Amino acid sequence: MSVTQVPGACPLDCPDGCSWQVTVQDGEAVALRGTPDHPYTRGTLCVKVNQFLEHTRAPDRLLHPLRRIGRKGEGRFERISWDSALGQIARRLTETIERHGGEAIWPYQGTGTLGFLQGLQGRAGSRLWNVLGASRHDMTICSIAGLAGLQYTLGTSTGIDPENLVYSRLILLWGSNPLTTHHHLWKVIQRARRDGAHVVVIDPIRSRTAAQADEHIAPLPGTDAALALGLTHAVLQEGAEDHEYLDTYTVGWEAFRKRVLEFTPRRTAQETGVTEEEIIRLGRRIASSRPTAIRVSQGIQRHAGGGTALRALACLPAVTGDWRRPGGGLLYSTDGYFGGNREALYRDDLLSRPVRSLSMTRLAEGLLETDDPPVEALIVYGANPLASSPDQNRIRQGLAREDLFTVVMDHFQTDTADYADIVLPATMQPEHLDVHDGYGHLYITWNEPAIAPPGECLSTTETFRRLAWAMELTEPALYASDEELASELLDSRHPSLAGITVDTLRDRGWARLSYPKGHVPFANGFPTPSGKLEFLSETAQADGFDAVAGYVPATETHDTQLAQSFPFVLLSVANHFFLNTIFGNKQALRRRAGPPYVVLHPKDAAASGIASGDRVQVANRRGAFEALARIDDVVRPGVAMTTKGHWPKLTDGSGPNATVDERDADMGGGAVFHDNRVRITLLPPRGDDSSEDYG
Repeated sequence: MSVTQVPGACPLDCPDGCSWQVTVQDGEAVALRGTPDHPYTRGTLCVKVNQFLEHTRAPDRLLHPLRRIGRKGEGRFERISWDSALGQIARRLTETIERHGGEAIWPYQGTGTLGFLQGLQGRAGSRLWNVLGASRHDMTICSIAGLAGLQYTLGTSTGIDPENLVYSRLILLWGSNPLTTHHHLWKVIQRARRDGAHVVVIDPIRSRTAAQADEHIAPLPGTDAALALGLTHAVLQEGAEDHEYLDTYTVGWEAFRKRVLEFTPRRTAQETGVTEEEIIRLGRRIASSRPTAIRVSQGIQRHAGGGTALRALACLPAVTGDWRRPGGGLLYSTDGYFGGNREALYRDDLLSRPVRSLSMTRLAEGLLETDDPPVEALIVYGANPLASSPDQNRIRQGLAREDLFTVVMDHFQTDTADYADIVLPATMQPEHLDVHDGYGHLYITWNEPAIAPPGECLSTTETFRRLAWAMELTEPALYASDEELASELLDSRHPSLAGITVDTLRDRGWARLSYPKGHVPFANGFPTPSGKLEFLSETAQADGFDAVAGYVPATETHDTQLAQSFPFVLLSVANHFFLNTIFGNKQALRRRAGPPYVVLHPKDAAASGIASGDRVQVANRRGAFEALARIDDVVRPGVAMTTKGHWPKLTDGSGPNATVDERDADMGGGAVFHDNRVRITLLPPRGDDSSEDYG
């Protein structure tokens, strides 16, 4: 009997980017655990990933290429060979290029894996798309508005090292629910609490994390920038601004100070729905707590003022001087710490001319309205946009176009795959080679193939190599092996990779990037044009934004007239048992998640005549979905909460994104999932048991 431990990495869209070990016995993966000696993973995985090996062996997993034989959306396919599938794809892409040029092809990639070889971080497939001249896929669905906002203030989106939170005396978890979305950070926070740190959750919802915090502040959705300015005002009232730091490391302080003084406790309370007493109390705590750390997650920037909100939040640690202290500052993403040679993977030099960009969160617009040239070929991988992207009903219309050739590469037959012309079976993480970093820590991880792929599944890289061959393309870069790609990625002179090679990383399975523990990234300035933190950004002004960090209200959330017809602000938050739509078809996790639900405050429920367990419709002018009502004061009046991740075809055929507008945030073209008003009405009970599939 042969037993080995194979190092790997969780591929999913989570900041924890866990290191794991697969136990392989006689060629079969028999166990999975977090890597015990990894300083951040510390031997544990989440409730979702603990069952990942079962997921790879699911009976509904795709194992062979398929060709559509029914109408689009019916999900009826027949098995075909790889040669036949690739031949058909090659022919259709060639015909599309001949008619309209390469830009009529849209390679639509999602966050199904964040790997540098197989997934989003390395823009898997970009070499092929560059050779073909395909449209550039603009990845706007997740965090782009906040990243853009931070660039104006800090010159980078990279924040503090999460492990430095052990030094923090005050931790603000702002729109962050780590017990559901990145539970390893909670362990760091708990160590800080044992040393006296005070933890405050700022979130419209009393989440799992808020329930365990020392304090919970519940602002109205989309008002975070106003609250940040109001808390800064309270710091100034205490005379707690760090004048030395402001003079040495910032520009535009006087202009920003004038803006802050406009946000008195009264005005801030009116904007945010937080009481004046709460604002003053928390502001005084910030004024006296050194260092203070702010952990911000993506949810707060998914509205019309999302980028502006991150600008304002990044300014607060500058006023208190916390940016220069270990355990002080702001954490949004750590992805920028990794200095791998991403450009070597992308190979944008293979483009013969500039191409247009198509926004991920404007898929319906791209399929239904773009005509110069029209999108005639859609290649979807690592994504399930029919369930995950805004304006679900119009996406369905676009995918149903008979003249649209759609290829889906996936592990399961998702809602999106039901509309494909060709479906290709993809490998899962224990079956291919990859390299990962994490956007919530400072480690990189090697993922060694542990087992052979089942059926005829191929990795993303191998699929694109074979497609290039089927199209008779001669560019050598299209045929680089996975090992060659990994070597090119790590062939970098960036100091973060000092001493890290393919051999050392492969041997151990993980490595901390070459930054010392406790380091302070901006102790000596910021990578802005001025070299300082910019309260006032000339770059932002040149790009058409307010030069001074401030507050931009959410569009629908702030619309009192719209509220008369659609009284609830709907927040679609992370499901504890799904990750985006991954695991949405796994029966064990579906049972634990339960059927789709919407949470109402008791006062709102009473006014609407809705009781817990009632079937309701959540709707606006864009669309509707059905859910079961839950009555709970974890939400504030006027706010309704549901969770994302359910597959529409496994519920009522729709989901929360049917109600979300295909509209951009203020910066970066980000999505506005949380800038969404709805009405909620009682539906008659069904005769059948609508929750039967959930146990």
